[in-house]
Amino acid sequence: MNSLEAGSYAFGPGDGQLLVKVFREGVAARMGHDLAFEVRDWSAKAFFDPSDLGSSSLEATASVASFSIVEAIGGAKALTRGDRADIKRNIEEKILDARRFPNVSLRTTAAAPNGTGMRVSADLTIGGATRPVDIVLTLTDGRARGVMTVVQSRWGIKPFSAFMGALKVRDAVEVILDVPLPSADWAAVDA
Repeated sequence: MNSLEAGSYAFGPGDGQLLVKVFREGVAARMGHDLAFEVRDWSAKAFFDPSDLGSSSLEATASVASFSIVEAIGGAKALTRGDRADIKRNIEEKILDARRFPNVSLRTTAAAPNGTGMRVSADLTIGGATRPVDIVLTLTDGRARGVMTVVQSRWGIKPFSAFMGALKVRDAVEVILDVPLPSADWAAVDA
């Protein structure tokens, strides 16, 4: 980590990937799919100081309308184009209410060294509600990979269910950020 230079950087989908993974549960779980959504419209601004990781920070925003299914595992049948459109509509209209709350945002509150990376505390805002979250950030092989678990009910979100609750989305979803570490290729921005 010490070979990285301190600085402020802006990045987004052209620089890396932001995924949201949801998992099925319930007695009819075999009927549903574990899904991975790529967030196609997001931006982040980070300040990174390898000599003082605690002063590092991140602010990020993601558009709810840009969630796109990139992987569907399991299920009684493959997802059709119509199924994908229904899932997207459910997320935007019923689950996350994108009309009233078009973006999800995150702002770090603390960071500390943790093995080959950092443990980051942040405030995550979904649907107008802000709650604290923890992110495990690994800095290896020229990449930063952050993993965060979001328990939907903590933000007042009722996880999707079907067949009178026999098939449902697990309350805990996983959010993964994978971007290259700051380098000369990144656009440095004013702090």
